[in-house]
Amino acid sequence: MALRKKSPDEPGSLAPGLRGASGRPAVPDEVIRVLSVLPSASMVVAPDGTVLRASSRAMALGLVSRSVVTIPDIVHLIGRVADDGNPREQEMRVRRPPLGRELLELRVRVAALGTGALLILIDDLAEERRVDVVRRDFVANVSHELKTPVGALSLLAEAVLASSDDAEQVHHFAERMQIEAARLSHLIQDVIDLSRLQSDDPLTHAEVVDVDELAARALDEVRTLAASNEIEFIRSEPTGFVVFGDRSQLLTALRNLLANAIAYSPEKTKVALGVRQTNGIVEISVKDQGIGIPANDLDRIFERFYRVDQARSRGTGGTGLGLSIVKHVCQNHGGECTAWSEIGTGSTFTIRLPTYDPEHSKEDESRALPVDLVTVPSSERLS
Repeated sequence: MALRKKSPDEPGSLAPGLRGASGRPAVPDEVIRVLSVLPSASMVVAPDGTVLRASSRAMALGLVSRSVVTIPDIVHLIGRVADDGNPREQEMRVRRPPLGRELLELRVRVAALGTGALLILIDDLAEERRVDVVRRDFVANVSHELKTPVGALSLLAEAVLASSDDAEQVHHFAERMQIEAARLSHLIQDVIDLSRLQSDDPLTHAEVVDVDELAARALDEVRTLAASNEIEFIRSEPTGFVVFGDRSQLLTALRNLLANAIAYSPEKTKVALGVRQTNGIVEISVKDQGIGIPANDLDRIFERFYRVDQARSRGTGGTGLGLSIVKHVCQNHGGECTAWSEIGTGSTFTIRLPTYDPEHSKEDESRALPVDLVTVPSSERLS
């Protein structure tokens, strides 16, 4: 929905003295400083809807693309305020661009600034409402999961004491203690990683990431694990595709998918890593020849601590957080992770991320600035 440009004689239009050198509304420095410290996503737009400034949070939510507001409901609200100058507030439930798979619950407030530009403040209500529930469930789950290795270590320590005069038994129990300690260490690290993902905005330290290099590094990090299980890797040809985001988070997600494929695959099978691009989306797929996942479990495998087979997970040393970490990394980057599986055939997990567009590199690179509020390049504005 495009907003109509007003003539200088219409009510609510800009007086010539309140325009910047380029003819656009001026944004006072005081407003910029205030917006840079607000927790809300924010934008400053001209009366015709052209985005003049946008916070990194607004861009992370996909609300701005190439100086255009991407949510029609917000565009409509901006148009109403531009027409009569009255501030408005509205709660709305919309699909998150560009994929539209995730729902956003937003509180949007629009008000006119003294220069004629419009200020938009957006709060993510869904995130606020989920915080308490997630915190309670997370603490309960972590407490339950920690009991298993801690309890095992306690019992093994008792067994070592009881068998102190039997060197063979002591050696056996000591090895079991090492395994449980490693499991406990992995669980704690996954909890730390997931906690960071939930509170971290990847666009505050984002960069252009070469997908081929990302795939190569992820494969190298799990190569020893694959060799121990006699798993062979198959990789697609280099593509040259790039995405915009946090290199460390993306590497963690891809490594988790590869480690998961290895852990649930029989020996002497293959794991394939493929990359392709479709309709502006880069797809990184990990396909295995493993045991497969039942159809009724596919909808829940990305939940924290959810395991299809508890006994199998204990045998592989899984913590139940790997796929949840993958899910959060993808969501943090405006993408998603999908899963396909068939019992006895294998599984395919696909990370889908927006493609980095070199033609708009100036706009994208500005998102990585340490300042929260960034200017949308004038070359990308609507005419």
